[in-house]
Amino acid sequence: MSDWTITQGPLPSRRPRALSPFREHLRDTFWFAPTAAMVLVAVVWLGAQELDAALVQALRDDGDLETLSELQRFAEDAKAVVSAVSSAMMTFIGVVFSISLVAVQMASGQFTPRVVRIFVRSRITKATFAVFLATFVLTLLVLTTYDSSTDPRTVTSVPLVQSVLTLAMVALSLLLFVMYVNTTLRMMRVSHVIARIAAESFRVAALTPVPRSDEEPPVLGPVTAWVAHEGRAGVLRDVHIARLVRVARAHGVVLRLIPRIGDFVVPGTPVLAVHGGQAPPRRALRYTVAVGVERTFHQDLAFGLRQLSDIALRALSAAINDPTTAVQALDRVVQLLAALSRRPLDTVVHRDRGGAVRLVQPVPGWSELVDLGFAEVRVCGAGAPQVTRRLMAGLADLLLLAPPERQEPLLRHRELLKQAVERVAPTAADRDFALRPDRQGIG
Repeated sequence: MSDWTITQGPLPSRRPRALSPFREHLRDTFWFAPTAAMVLVAVVWLGAQELDAALVQALRDDGDLETLSELQRFAEDAKAVVSAVSSAMMTFIGVVFSISLVAVQMASGQFTPRVVRIFVRSRITKATFAVFLATFVLTLLVLTTYDSSTDPRTVTSVPLVQSVLTLAMVALSLLLFVMYVNTTLRMMRVSHVIARIAAESFRVAALTPVPRSDEEPPVLGPVTAWVAHEGRAGVLRDVHIARLVRVARAHGVVLRLIPRIGDFVVPGTPVLAVHGGQAPPRRALRYTVAVGVERTFHQDLAFGLRQLSDIALRALSAAINDPTTAVQALDRVVQLLAALSRRPLDTVVHRDRGGAVRLVQPVPGWSELVDLGFAEVRVCGAGAPQVTRRLMAGLADLLLLAPPERQEPLLRHRELLKQAVERVAPTAADRDFALRPDRQGIG
């Protein structure tokens, strides 16, 4: 499944994997992939150098000086190509880096700073940058192995394999450059960015455990202990669920996570409530909570709606004034809320192998998700008929899908939207037009 494919229909659930802080650090930086590529190409070059030396020695031992002389001529012809590639590759790298900066600036200015993470974590960008640097390093290494002697009887090195390897790296660089430009142009289009956010949101929803239909809500006893957050302040990005379940089972308690994923936590504030016993020792809870400088999609059910709302708000600002983009964002907001309309929310319960409740994790409730998706857009888009018509259509669709107990926030937003339009629309005809449901806004 590609990055842009959006899963629809029933959302299966399974226990999410723990987020490795080191792995996430590597994915959020540009230094690891180029460094690894340069080290790898140096190792490959050493192997190619040994092959070239063995080939020269074998030909000299067989007395096949004519073949060796032909290989020398081929290597000399390839030397001109290797030299040209060496001088041009740094220019290529500069072009790639410049395109990346422009794409990041445009995404931050036109969409929202939250989507810059998509560009930073782009695998094709890192792969292109890494292969370009590796090709440049390889050309420098190959140029150092050319022998000044032209006599096949005394030559010690004919970089035949190395030259072929360099040409293969050049071909790979050109292929990646074409793929990189295509991918970057796609990511600079708001429709693809919105689709990417929606796809990531569906993955998070699919990883959220769903209780059985016959499962009763857990009954927790009084709080017997608190576990405070230790370490740096930041956004709660991840909880190591499997480890917390094992710790709670080993100590015979139930742990309840107090902040939600995406909340900002500061040292000393409670992060876990303990029910039914003493708090586990600090060493047992080490590395169970990951804190970072920004939110991620991992376990964060509301982050996708937050980004979609930000894109719609930025599009409705006076500086941009692009209600069509806001409608595109609302399309995905309605899609996500429709998928969540019948799923249990508010809390997620994690059990051990024996079926006992060991960890209770808070997640956004239905009313909070609806407010996140519609409240700010409704306020800012009241004067844009294209947006109000799409909001009315989206609310009508969700009212058909949501069970009766979840219709209150949808009815509330529809009524507030009508009141907002009445305040800004001067005539009854304008109000009727602005409140007419239309899934395309105004087409």
